Parts: sequence; structure tokens; C-alpha cells
Amino acid sequence: MTYTGLELFMENLKQLIYSNDNPLINNHPSILSKRPQLQLLYEELDSMIQILFHGEHTELQYLKRRFKNTAEEAQDIIDLFVSGVHYRKIGYSPRPDVFRTFLNLDHVMRSIKSIKEELINTSMDNMKIDSSQRTKSQQVQSAAAGTSNSRSTLGSKKLFEEIVVGLDHHVEVIRDKLVEDQKQLDVVSIVGMGGLGKTTLATKVFNDRFIVYHFNIRAWVTVSQTYERRDVLIQILASLGVQVDIESTSDFKLREMLHKSLKGQRYLIVIDDIWSKEAWDNLKVLFPDDDTSSRILLTSRLNEVGLHAKSKPNGLVHFLSYLTEKQSWELLCKKVFHGEECPEGLIKHGMQIANKCQGLPLSVVVIAGLLAKEPENIDLWKKISCSVASYIASDGNKHMEALDLSYNHLPLHLRDCFLYLGGFPEDFKFPARWLIGLWMAEGFIQEAENQSFEDIGEAYLLDLVGRNLVIVAERRSNGGVKSFKVHDLVRELCLRIAQEERFFLRINAAEVAQHEVITSYKLRRLFTNQNTYIVNLAHPPTPSIRSLIYFHTSRCLLIDTAECFRSFALLRVLDLQNYELINFPEGIVLLVHLRYLAIRHALVFPSSICNLTSLQTLIVKTSQSTLVLPSNISDLVNLRHLWSNSLLYLPSINRPMNLQTISDVELGDLVEYFHKYFPMIKKLSSVFYSNGKSDFELLGYLETLKLTGIYGRNCRNNKISFPTTLKQLTLVRCHLPWSDMSIIQSLPNLEVLKLSEDAFEGSLWKTDDEAQFPQLKFLRLELLKIKQWEAYSINFPCLKELQLVKCYDLKEIPLEIGDIPTLELIKIDCCSRSVVESIKRIQVDQYDVGNYDLKIYVDGSELSCINRHLRAHGVGSSKELAVPQWNSQLGLQSSQAIIKQLELELELDSIESSFYQAQAQAQAQKLARNI
Repeated sequence: MTYTGLELFMENLKQLIYSNDNPLINNHPSILSKRPQLQLLYEELDSMIQILFHGEHTELQYLKRRFKNTAEEAQDIIDLFVSGVHYRKIGYSPRPDVFRTFLNLDHVMRSIKSIKEELINTSMDNMKIDSSQRTKSQQVQSAAAGTSNSRSTLGSKKLFEEIVVGLDHHVEVIRDKLVEDQKQLDVVSIVGMGGLGKTTLATKVFNDRFIVYHFNIRAWVTVSQTYERRDVLIQILASLGVQVDIESTSDFKLREMLHKSLKGQRYLIVIDDIWSKEAWDNLKVLFPDDDTSSRILLTSRLNEVGLHAKSKPNGLVHFLSYLTEKQSWELLCKKVFHGEECPEGLIKHGMQIANKCQGLPLSVVVIAGLLAKEPENIDLWKKISCSVASYIASDGNKHMEALDLSYNHLPLHLRDCFLYLGGFPEDFKFPARWLIGLWMAEGFIQEAENQSFEDIGEAYLLDLVGRNLVIVAERRSNGGVKSFKVHDLVRELCLRIAQEERFFLRINAAEVAQHEVITSYKLRRLFTNQNTYIVNLAHPPTPSIRSLIYFHTSRCLLIDTAECFRSFALLRVLDLQNYELINFPEGIVLLVHLRYLAIRHALVFPSSICNLTSLQTLIVKTSQSTLVLPSNISDLVNLRHLWSNSLLYLPSINRPMNLQTISDVELGDLVEYFHKYFPMIKKLSSVFYSNGKSDFELLGYLETLKLTGIYGRNCRNNKISFPTTLKQLTLVRCHLPWSDMSIIQSLPNLEVLKLSEDAFEGSLWKTDDEAQFPQLKFLRLELLKIKQWEAYSINFPCLKELQLVKCYDLKEIPLEIGDIPTLELIKIDCCSRSVVESIKRIQVDQYDVGNYDLKIYVDGSELSCINRHLRAHGVGSSKELAVPQWNSQLGLQSSQAIIKQLELELELDSIESSFYQAQAQAQAQKLARNI
């Protein structure tokens, strides 16, 4: 049991002791009579948690492990007892080999007493001695760190001479920032995942000839996870060549010596591997700012550290990118063959190996080290290419410690969330909200005051992104994370630690030996990517299993389903959405502790599913076009998220529900009462067709709303009102008049607006020259029959992205859209040539006023014009075409290629007058002849 698992268990115990609202309890005498026992257990556990988990006491690790096992045993006993009581209540006969008809905690209480006695018998004097010895040892190590960890120029030179690729551009960017003409002390940060090459890049910059010439003094210090400011002072002074008597020199004197060494000098200090904002705040006071153009270069794995250190607006946080496939292959060849050509027979598998390193230099370096030791054998290289990450992880190379540090630095509440990712298949793309639902069900997220599970889960995910442990694959329209991936090497780290801690088991075949592992070690989570039948895992019963997730796609007809699922009586998570069931398995309704259920089946949705009163997330995939929900759906009092790939039909609701998300629900006349039955709804996707008033204004928590009209239904008489809490709105086939846009425009919190397929009717959208969408950041117009759009920059003061898709009749985009100061991106797909010409005109106008940051994409390709090439060579606008200036700026680049591109774009670009185009083409041809 993990620490978060302990917290969840303690919360459930409190519910059993004090709450009568829990449907599983429901004032049942068998449970109420056990409350004294449960309260005594709670008090004993709570007192032990306060002692054992107050700080990280190494000497208590064994007792912690014993205590967690005991708490896990208590949890299983109590949950099986509650399940047995519930089964009898609904008419099922509980299996005596699984369930308990009475609550017996004697063995658990004896174990707790034994742990407490052993803890008391642990001499406090010995603990003090150990602590004293540890402190003394740390002091010795700190003193040693002051000399051995110091990085001299010679040490850096050695790293500089290592084989690296793909860093030249990064070196140029950072070097240019470090030497720019600014007198004040400035900070530049290099941020990225462990093993991405941050230290290597910093070393190349540190030893760059121009950097060496530019700065009078350069010093390097490695901070790492745990540090003392005294160590840092000693390291910097040693790096500067200042002799220090470590034993007799006070901290104050060391700081004075450093200040004296740096005073009035133009210095560069590299602070490598810094792990916290607090560490930077503690260190920055050491460095004087004498307006000498001094700089500090930081490296960190944490985005928040780099952003925090960027104290001035013109500071730089450089996010180090992954290697391209070509760069990975180049690095692999250089490391393995040392300048020789790769044998032709190895190229195919070698390129596969390089690609599977996924752009992480650490992976390339480690696998290259393995390949260099082995004979150049095609079969061997083919074998390695099939499982690159596993070979790297099993190598035992010290380079893997870089990733271990990232895990060790994680706070306790993030460790379970992170390890969980290792159970999923290789190259899996994680939908963010789906994963957060799993985290909730597993008990990894604890609800806090004024924050929901979902908000806290999203914060957890953003923390992992900020620590560069996961890679964002897709972003939502509002900038949030839509999906993400995990690097294979990070996944191998999760797998290794999960195996050590028995956190989960991945099954690759339905073997008896594997089932013996499950029962012997009381494993809690099972992930399988093989066609493993549930029945094969059900005998003997394994009530210790709390999570069962299938990734394999298959079809199955479960016969003895009740008996099958009784074997997993304590399941909290069951994901069978890839496991197509012919019939709905009735045995699932016995899983009263289930919090998350994802299932795929073809037939009717049974009312018995509403016995699962602990359910938080329900995902139903079906081949039917409409799924009728049972009339007792409101019995699912804890249900927060309901999703299906088909249209959901809601019957009459008996009482309010706690639903926060519901997908594609057919409201009909229910919209009038929706706020009564779903008062907590935050995200609603609805098919609606009524011609009356649709009042969503009473949904006081609604943030995301999608309204879709039905084909062939006329909704022109609709009157829709929206709540002020709305942040995202999507309208499809609603046929509203453009005059109703004033209702949407006045929403104070609206950030995302998507209009599609005749969401509005009429050929003209005219925005009042003073009206505003005050918070709108994303606007998408798709398949609208609009011909003319009149708008002003003042209407969209916060707009960041504009998308136009298949608006075939639209003549142009308002030119003033380009003047929106926050606008970063415009995307145009399948629109008229006149729209493309208007967007080109916007681009030229923005270039002329110095706005080179606006990105424009037309049909998936970035729009470029002559200005972009001219700017790349130091020329101003396109009206500055001057042959001598071009010649002086071309340098070693391919002049002919640039001219060819210019002529091509000038031919396509109809923005400027024909006279100007002829003049520009003539100058381009003249330049070609001169070259």
C-alpha cells in the first residue's frame, strides 16, 4: 500500500464510522455494530501514521513496510466484510472462500501492537547517534564536494570534446543571449528532461571561444538535489582558482571572498542541475549586479525553476528539444563506428534503433555503448531494434541514474501517478481526462477544500509535464493538455520501480505461473495487452486485485459471469472497453467497490448497474446509435463522469445527481429541469431540437457546453441563454440568427468559441465596433455559409488563435484581425483564394510594423512570403530590395536556392501591385545574373 493508498483507506474508515449516507452502509445493523472496532482501528492506525510518516527516517523503512502490509490486510478484511453484507442485502449468497460474514480484526490489531512495541524498543539514543553520525558524514561529503565536484575549465574541456550532434543551433541561441548588450545581471535557463543533454549544451556554451573571450571570469557549480549554500560557495571559489581553508573559514567569510572575486568583473556562472525555486532564491543573493553585463546560466529539469529564475522580461528560458531522427542516426553512427561508415547490412536495423531512442541523446549514447561492445552482427542488431528501451534499462549503466534522480525527487503524491504510467503499452497516447479519472478511482488524488478531484488531477499532470517526465502530444483549444506520451526509457524506469515495489503486474500470457505471482504477492493492479480471458484469472479467487485493465482488442462471451467477477470482489477499476462483450456481464453488478468502469457491449444497458453506488466514472461503448439509460440512474449518487460513443437518452430522473460531465445526451424537454437534476454539471454535450426556450443560465457550474442540432430539424425559433460561468462553447447546426451573437459576446469568461455547420444563419456577421469578447482566446469557424465578416481588433482583445475551415463563401478575413496584439496563430483550411489573399495581406501588413511572430498556416503548410526570407538575411520589408545588401548578407548560404524560392513566391503572391511585382522580379533576376 502506498502513502496515498493509506490516506484513502483512512478516509473510507471515517465514512464507515461516522457517515450514514453511504449506500453501502445505509444504517445496516451488521456494519453499525462494528463501529467501535473500526474506531479503535482508526485511532491506532492514525497514531502510527503520525510517527512513521513524519519525515523520511531511513531507520524506520522496515517498520513502514510492515505497517503498510498490515494496513493493506485490514483494508481487505473490512472491504470483504462490507461486500458480504451488501450481497446478502441484495439477495446474493456470498462465497465463504472469499467473503467474511463477520469482522475479525484480531490479527491486524496484534500486528499493529507488535510494530508499536518494536518502534518503542528502538532506542532514541541510538537514533540520535545515527543522526549525529549521518550529519557528520554529510559534512565530510559536503567538504569533499567542494573540491571534487568543482568543474574546472579543463574538466569542461573533456566534456566539450565528446561526440555530440544537434546542439549547434542551441549553442548559437544561448551564446547570443549571453553576450547581448544589456548591462544588468541576467539569467538564462536551459530546461529539459533528464538525459536530454542540458549539461552537455551548457558545457559547449561555457567553452565556446567567443564566450571565453567575452567574460573575464567563468565558474561552474553543480547543485543537484540536496545541497548546502556553503558547498556552492566552495565549489565556485574552487572553480575560480581561489584557495580556501575549508575547516577554518566561516560561511560569512566564504561569501565575502566570492563577492570580492566577482565585484566589478564581467562574469559567467553556470549553475548546473538545480532542482527547486527555493534553491535559486537562496543562491541568487550571492552574485553582485554591477551593471557589467554579467550572466548566470542555469540547467534544470523543472520548467517552473527556469521560469521563476527569469526575473527580467528579457530573460530567456530555453526549452531543449529532442533530436530529430536524422540527428539520432548521426549520433549513433559516430558513437559506434567512430567516423567509419556503417556497414550496409546494418543500416536498416541501425536506423530503427536510432528512431526508437525517440530523440533522447542519453538513449542513443547508452545503446551505442552496448552496440560498440558487440560484434557487427545483423541478427543481433535486429534483435536489439525490437526492444531498445529494455536493453538500455537492463544495461546497469550509471547514465540511468539521471532518470532515477527524477523519480526520487518526486513528492509522495506524484509517485503513484507517475509509476501508474508504466503499466500501459509502449508508445501509448494517454488522453489526459481519461487518465485523471483512473487516478481518481485508484485513490491517488485526494479532494481538497475548494478544489475538485479533476482540478487537482490536472495540477498533478501539469506538474509531471513541468518536470519533463511526460511529453505533451496534443493541446486543447484553451491551451490545456489533451493527450501526452511517455518516453520509452521513462516507461522502463516506471516498470523497474513498479516491479521492485510490487505496484502492478503486466501480463503477457495467461500462464499459471503468473497467476501464482498474483496470489502469492497480493498484487493490487493487473494490466494485460494479451488475449487473456477473465475466467482464466478468476480461479482461485484473487480479491486482492483492485484494478484490471485490458488493452487487447478481442470478443468474448462470458458464461458464468457472476462467479467470474466474484473472484475480483474488491475491484475499484475495471477497463474492458477494448474487450468486446456479446452480452452485458451481470456479474459486474457485484463489484460494489467499483469506482471506474469502461465497457464495450452491443445490447441493452441493465438497470442492475445502478447497484454500483461507488461508481465515479462510467464509459459505455456500443454499436447502437442510441443508448437508453435505466430509470434508476440517479441511484449512482457518486457518479461524476458519464460518457458514451452513442447518443444517451435520459429518462425521468428521481433525484439530483452529482454528475459533472455527460456526453451527447438527448435533452428534449428535459432542458427545462436539467438544473434541478444535475446542479453540479460542468461539461455538457447535448443534442437538442426543441423550438422553445433553452435556458442553461441556471447551471451555475457549467464551464463547457456543446449544443448540436439534429439533421432535418428546424431550430430557428430557439431562444438560448447561457450562464456567466461558461468558458467553452461549441454550436453545431443550431441555425441561430447572427443577431444572437450579442448574447455570446457578452459572456465574461468565454475563452473558446467553435461554430460549425450552420451554427448561425445569414451571410453577414457584423460585430459592433465597440462590443468585445472580453476573454476569448480561441475562435473556430467551420462550414458556415457566411459571405462577409466585419470585425475590428478591439472586438477580440485576448484572441490567440483563429481557425477558418471550409467557409467556402467567405470573401476575406477582416484586415484589422491582424492588429490584435495577442494573436499568435491563424489557420486556414479549404477556403477561397480571396480569403488566402486577405490573409497574405494581413501577414505583409504585420511584417511592415515589425510583427514577425504571427504564424499563419494555409491548408496545413506555413505561409511564407518574400519578407520572411529578407528578414532572415537582415533586410527590412519587401520594399527594401537592394542587391548590394542582399549580397552582403547571403554569406555561405545557397543564393540560387533563395532566388528560386523568391521568384516562386513572387509569382504566387498577388498582394502587391503588378508594377511592384515586376520590379521585384527584375531585381531578383539581376541578382541571379550577378551571382
